[in-house]
Amino acid sequence: MKPVTRAFLWLLWLAAAVIGTHGFLTRLLEGHRHANYGSYIIWGLWVAAYIYFIGLSAGSFLLSSMIYVFGVKKLEKIGRLALFTAIVTLCMALTSIWFDLGQMFRAWRIFTSPNFGSMMAWMVWLYSYYTLVMLVELWLAMRADLCRWQSEPGFRGVIGRLLAFHRGPLSPEEEARCRHWLKVLAIVGVPLAVAFHGGVGALFSTLSARPFWHTPLMPILFLTGALVSGGALMAFVVAALYPHRDDEYRQMVTYVGRAVLGLLIFDVVLEWAEFSVPMWYGVGHEYDLLMRVLFGPFWWVFWIIHVGLGCVIPGLLLTFRGDQPKAVGWAGLLVAVTFMAVRLNIVIPGLLDPHLRGLQNAFTDHRLVFWYVPSFFEWQVVIFVLAMGSAIFYLGYRFLPLLPGSKTAQPSA
Repeated sequence: MKPVTRAFLWLLWLAAAVIGTHGFLTRLLEGHRHANYGSYIIWGLWVAAYIYFIGLSAGSFLLSSMIYVFGVKKLEKIGRLALFTAIVTLCMALTSIWFDLGQMFRAWRIFTSPNFGSMMAWMVWLYSYYTLVMLVELWLAMRADLCRWQSEPGFRGVIGRLLAFHRGPLSPEEEARCRHWLKVLAIVGVPLAVAFHGGVGALFSTLSARPFWHTPLMPILFLTGALVSGGALMAFVVAALYPHRDDEYRQMVTYVGRAVLGLLIFDVVLEWAEFSVPMWYGVGHEYDLLMRVLFGPFWWVFWIIHVGLGCVIPGLLLTFRGDQPKAVGWAGLLVAVTFMAVRLNIVIPGLLDPHLRGLQNAFTDHRLVFWYVPSFFEWQVVIFVLAMGSAIFYLGYRFLPLLPGSKTAQPSA
């Protein structure tokens, strides 16, 4: 990376950290006072960010499963990076929804007094098992390198001695056992990732009072969205950060790019089904809400950000420049970033329709409205989550054996 680019990225992160920390402290000290959602629209930007980051995590993890479960050799050198990306984005998702809670410091009570008749309780417990599986899986994937690092001088040796839990290098038999258990955990993790992200979709679709969400297609849309956005994020990360720019690198990026293109096409087909069926007769609450998404005041979120920047341009790049890593990287970045628009267009429109006709006129208060635009304070909190996630990712990328980049960090899985 050029020094000018590196300096710009550091300045950008520092600005995001300052702005985000102000939002974080405001949230801790003043609660939800500066948020724009209210008594009718109870979910906003933070819930959309939560399901967005959750999708990135599930998609990145399922990409790693292609390596550790199905043995895709072309991707084996990015397995640990995909696992670490899934862990970081999961932390970002849980932090986002933590800020949305009315009583942030009572979150632990879902473990001590859960209601398993609630889909939310199932989701939290699935997150816990999923996190544990990913952490152990990443440790097993890195363990051979961590053991070799113990004899290294400086900070690398400290990390090796802290995390290896073994004296000296692993024997071939011990490495084989690590690979075996890594595959076992990866197999266990696949249904967990599908269940918890499908569970997020089920949380929306089981709300029968909200016709915009109450559709059996919603869990499937969440899963395909996770695969598209998470795969796109990994396409960008690999294209931008893989240390060796050789033929193997080009083949690997091309492979990921083709997978993202196929998933993007499939997701567009599902989205067409989701929109076209309720709009066929042009009546009903769901039709009215879809018309707001397509042609309402925020039409540009759907047409320009999602369709234009998130589907058309990446689709063209992956179709005609899919063998060029730079084009694949830009396409992946566009899909991953603009997919936030998809999540916003799921969360907010579903809350815009009053349950009782005329309810919006029955009482008057600034929080009793069926209109919502995220406040700057809400964006500050999301910026804090982004800065936090970027810092964790950088530290892992810098100090853990996630990629083959030196003689001591060769791939072992």
